[in-house]
Amino acid sequence: MQNYKEEIEPELLSRFSNVIKNIEPIQMKGKIVKVVGLVLESEGPKAKIGEVCVLRDYFGREVSKSEIVGFKDNRILSMILGDLTEISPGMEIVATGESLSIGVGDNLLGRVLNGLGEPIDFKGRISTEERRSIYSNPPNPLSRKRIQEPIATGIRAIDGVLTLGKGQRIGIFAGSGVGKSTLLGMIARNTSADINVIALIGERGREVREFLEKDLGEEGLRRSIVIVSTSDAPSLVRVKAALVATTIAEYFRDRGLDVMLMMDSVTRLAMAQREVGLTIGEPPTTKGYTPSVFALLQKTMERAGTSETGSITGLYTVLVEGDDLNEPVSDSARGILDGHIVLSRKMASNGHYPAIDVLESISRVKKDVISNEHYLASSKLLEYLATYRSAEDLISVGAYQRGVNPKIDRAVAIYDNINEFLKQQIEESSNFDDTIDWLMKIIAS
Repeated sequence: MQNYKEEIEPELLSRFSNVIKNIEPIQMKGKIVKVVGLVLESEGPKAKIGEVCVLRDYFGREVSKSEIVGFKDNRILSMILGDLTEISPGMEIVATGESLSIGVGDNLLGRVLNGLGEPIDFKGRISTEERRSIYSNPPNPLSRKRIQEPIATGIRAIDGVLTLGKGQRIGIFAGSGVGKSTLLGMIARNTSADINVIALIGERGREVREFLEKDLGEEGLRRSIVIVSTSDAPSLVRVKAALVATTIAEYFRDRGLDVMLMMDSVTRLAMAQREVGLTIGEPPTTKGYTPSVFALLQKTMERAGTSETGSITGLYTVLVEGDDLNEPVSDSARGILDGHIVLSRKMASNGHYPAIDVLESISRVKKDVISNEHYLASSKLLEYLATYRSAEDLISVGAYQRGVNPKIDRAVAIYDNINEFLKQQIEESSNFDDTIDWLMKIIAS
């Protein structure tokens, strides 16, 4: 008997399979009966939380999509993933039976996507290798490899004093205008990671192109995937942008690569989830943040880290309101992350860039990823810097007399060398080994 399957081209067979798979003999439908703020209330369809629904007008045309976020008095609550302007009473809402998923693959490199994983860079459609749901659980704690290898960032203050490990999750805490985006761009261009995945959440539209062309540049974009959800996007889409970025990073980690995941900013992600939570009736807690905000932060950040095959090193910026490091989002993030880098407004105003306050910052895995000599040298540098800071007022007014305290004398003698080491031009890249050599010379001088 002739085998007809072998005569069909694989690509054609795949297309037929997809058509058959997508046939829906039975559709779960409902109709919209009420719109309150950003929430659509509908009678039906039968669906579960997180399921994507299609909204159709009276002619059966797809107008938009929404996601089920809750239930109330036998009604379905969903939030739109687009614009509300075309929504009308009685509109049909059809359950798809699936959660939000995105296409992933090597062709994503160098591309800019929106919060739903769709290209927005005018470079055409993206051919992907597979689709993945944006919802997944963090790896089993016992399946994670220990963090034992350093990852280079090209920033001396980080590589030398606050060394990061592959799979570490660290926060960059700063007020507005002290150089968070510039620092992220420098790291993206100079990191030793295989791939960058960058999520810009709640940014001004003007800042996106500025970051892509000025901070990231062609060199950085070539090895990066950028997900953008600006401040005008629906709050649910801004939340999805963080999950899309994490899902893409997980795909490359599963292939054995070391991924640098950057999210700017966690604060705006928390604000977006607060909008979602308050809209569906969650009780507000501190500063209006709902319980789901802190649950989202924990689960999203836990998805980064090491696995059996690769690693995701997470850099999460936290916008500190009024430079208060103890506000709710900052406090919660510090408790989840494996360290924090604090950017100082005082240092930035003095022209010290990157404005990393190494005395206020910490990397909790530093000792596990560097040599003992490197660790002792970095500890000594911090000791000298702390000694100088404690006597800075006396030194600046000329009240300190040399010879009174040998520790202060030593700190004053090498302070300029330490400052030169910690400062870095935007275009300047520092090799990891060169950074360590320079650090050793300062301490030995």
